[in-house]
Amino acid sequence: MQENFLITIKGTMEQRGDSDTVELMTRGSLVHKEGAYYIVYKETEATGYEGCTTTVKVADDARKVSMLRYGKVPSQLIIEKGTRHLCHYETGYGAVSLGVAADIIEHELTEDGGKLKFSYTLDSGAENFISRNLVDITVEALPQNAENAEQ
Repeated sequence: MQENFLITIKGTMEQRGDSDTVELMTRGSLVHKEGAYYIVYKETEATGYEGCTTTVKVADDARKVSMLRYGKVPSQLIIEKGTRHLCHYETGYGAVSLGVAADIIEHELTEDGGKLKFSYTLDSGAENFISRNLVDITVEALPQNAENAEQ
């Protein structure tokens, strides 16, 4: 995997009137194929998922986002407009099933980078509200990318 993009991920969780925001900057890749953009990065010790690789897949038409984590703590969240998905999520302490429903999915991605914004609600599977989550991802080409393109 060529890590020729700077990926900034800002996640905010709103729960019972409180909100908590975490921001991560890492190197990764951006690929466009078969009607979707793929943002791929390696997790670090800071996220608690060191040794895992995360892929964020967003459809060109912004109807669906899939967050897939591979490695020792695998998980998947499917965020799709108009559909509630029951997703498997590994916490490191055990697996849980979560209901996931999309609020917003918007992107301005090109093969050169851009932005992805989405929000979704989580419920316990018994349809008890857990939290609303907002994710902003910015993907910027690293400077050496421009140098390589000129050669």
